[in-house]
Amino acid sequence: MTRQPDDWLDDVPDNEEEEDEEIIWVSKSEIKRDAEELKRLGAELVDLSKTSLDKIPLDEDLRAAIELAQKIKKEGRRRQLQLIGKMLRSRDEDPIRQALDKLKNRHNQQVALFHKLEMLRDRLVEQGDDALPEVLNLYPDADRQQLRAMIRNAQKEKAASKPPKAWRQIFQYLRELAEAR
Repeated sequence: MTRQPDDWLDDVPDNEEEEDEEIIWVSKSEIKRDAEELKRLGAELVDLSKTSLDKIPLDEDLRAAIELAQKIKKEGRRRQLQLIGKMLRSRDEDPIRQALDKLKNRHNQQVALFHKLEMLRDRLVEQGDDALPEVLNLYPDADRQQLRAMIRNAQKEKAASKPPKAWRQIFQYLRELAEAR
């Protein structure tokens, strides 16, 4: 049997032709950008504390590399960060990024809560009993008498230019109420 020039196409299965069409070419620049992004992710992980690292899903090898990078200084640290970036290329980075974002968001929420409590405390000290209903609406479990006593003490300290001990106590009390919710 003699073959015609186009007969070899008949021997190639259809799915291989489809696979050839699905190849996506990636430029060297894009590969480098992705590698740099993974190095930055690795650097963020290295900057975390031990308790924060515990909350991120890391395998043993990656965890050991990160802990080693935390101990190293200067040029060795840069090379270790490159290694961590290389290790991240072979892993699914999405769970790591999600856990890191969750940590950052929790920190931002806590900072916002503290600012809100500071403003509430300042209003209590400045306005006295007039601002008390706002606190009682937000925190129904708050002890009115205890709050009034702390407000009076804070106002006395402020008038006498004493250290703001009661002022801090009000903040602590408000924080305890917020955390109990």
